[in-house]
Amino acid sequence: MIKYLGSKRLLLPRIVACIQALPDVRCVLDLFSGTSRVGHALKAAGYDVVANDHNTFAHVLARCYVAADADRVLAPATALLKELSALPGAPGYVAETFGVRARYIHQRNGARLDAIRRRITDLALAPDLEAVCLTSLLEAADRVDSTTGVQMAYLKAWAPRARNDLSLRVPNVLPGPGTALHQDALKAAGRASIDVAYLDPPYNQHSYRGNYHVWETIARGDEPATYGIAHKRVDCQEFKSAYNSKVRIRGAVEQLVERLRARFLVVSFSNEGYIAREAMESILAAYGEVAVFEVDHPRYVGARIGIHNPKGERVGRVSHLRNKEYLFVVSREPDVLPGVRAAMARFESAARKA
Repeated sequence: MIKYLGSKRLLLPRIVACIQALPDVRCVLDLFSGTSRVGHALKAAGYDVVANDHNTFAHVLARCYVAADADRVLAPATALLKELSALPGAPGYVAETFGVRARYIHQRNGARLDAIRRRITDLALAPDLEAVCLTSLLEAADRVDSTTGVQMAYLKAWAPRARNDLSLRVPNVLPGPGTALHQDALKAAGRASIDVAYLDPPYNQHSYRGNYHVWETIARGDEPATYGIAHKRVDCQEFKSAYNSKVRIRGAVEQLVERLRARFLVVSFSNEGYIAREAMESILAAYGEVAVFEVDHPRYVGARIGIHNPKGERVGRVSHLRNKEYLFVVSREPDVLPGVRAAMARFESAARKA
């Protein structure tokens, strides 16, 4: 899966363990699905997953990793990806914008991205098959990008991986059905018949649309006007999320929690977020009884690489390389959280011994 600021790759076992400790859970809503790592893991664990995200690239990933059924889509996708891999490059918008004007993708790979994306559009594929092919293309582009981990900037000199050839791989699609929504979180939160709502909202100034604007453009297959050295889509300027605002985030979370009707909430947040642990506990206490699990965690890849300006030049010094991630588990039902605490204690004990 693609590199992603706020990815829960390292926290996945704990998140799944938390949800498995909750009684009689069948359906889980992943309200800010991002790369769909969590939704994919929960589907693999046997849950009926509903994944939602307002960004198009994230919706594509959710259609692939949550909604698509491997029994139906894997064989045609494998054949089609082989065909797409054989296409020669044909320079277009991606090669020009992200290979010449900006330097996210080497021109050679940009030309192949253009050719493959146009072919996917021309084929007018069924939604699940299209999603698998687009996911393969996004992940192939991610493996040969030349960035600091996010698309706020690109490196001054090409990263070694940027000169590798773009290579399509078959995504790890799982058998069985799932649901992928492309909605504002507040609208999706009102969905009925959900046992657990998993929330991993943006928590500070970093906008996922701005940080992954290249993937958004490839997923949409459009040719937007851009601005600045980073050549971001102009809609990155127009879209302002309350979750990226220190002033507005608490109200947004309170409104979201009020809208939810799930029996349980599991909320991921960071000590680097705009809402402190105690304040988040206070917000969630209006919904039900709250338990908090704290995890020491390495900071996102961009922080470990270093601080760079829009020209890709390293500037400044990173203050710290680790942070704390919180898992808040909220129950509307009595006598549930003692069992969750016991299950998480067993998990941590087993993890230390492993």
